[in-house]
Amino acid sequence: MRRAVCPGSFDPVTNGHLDIVQRASTLFDEVVVAVGVNKSKNRLFTAEERIAMLEQACAPFANVRVDGFKGLLTTFCQHHGIHAIVKGLRAVSDFDYELQMAQMNSSLTDVETVFVPTSPEYSFLASSLVKEVATFGGDVSGLIPDFVNTALLARLAERAAQADEA
Repeated sequence: MRRAVCPGSFDPVTNGHLDIVQRASTLFDEVVVAVGVNKSKNRLFTAEERIAMLEQACAPFANVRVDGFKGLLTTFCQHHGIHAIVKGLRAVSDFDYELQMAQMNSSLTDVETVFVPTSPEYSFLASSLVKEVATFGGDVSGLIPDFVNTALLARLAERAAQADEA
């Protein structure tokens, strides 16, 4: 079985992420969307919330499952019999960083990295940008699934209310 992983923080999942997952699902027998769990990073959504959103967003893809991981991605790959990492590339700047990561991962284990160019309509899209635009009242509804947009707006409203109370 050809198995691959699409790793990320997915805070929140965007249509760009889903484009890469969908395309990977046509190339591999099984795709694991692996949500990085790093307690030291300040995320808008918890790992459990991000996993739940991804499970809902990836439901249409029969050969895709979602899991969380801590530590090295290569360790996760070894424990799950995964030999390919799929990474979306938006720009040349992504390639510089991702190539270093791919070479490091390859030196640690027998995992290969497959680069998939992002579809042009998502080439500018990043979770951090979505959060920033939404924080300042911009409409990001066309960039993320509807249910993610609802959760994002609710979470930003909660944070704004907490800030007002402080």
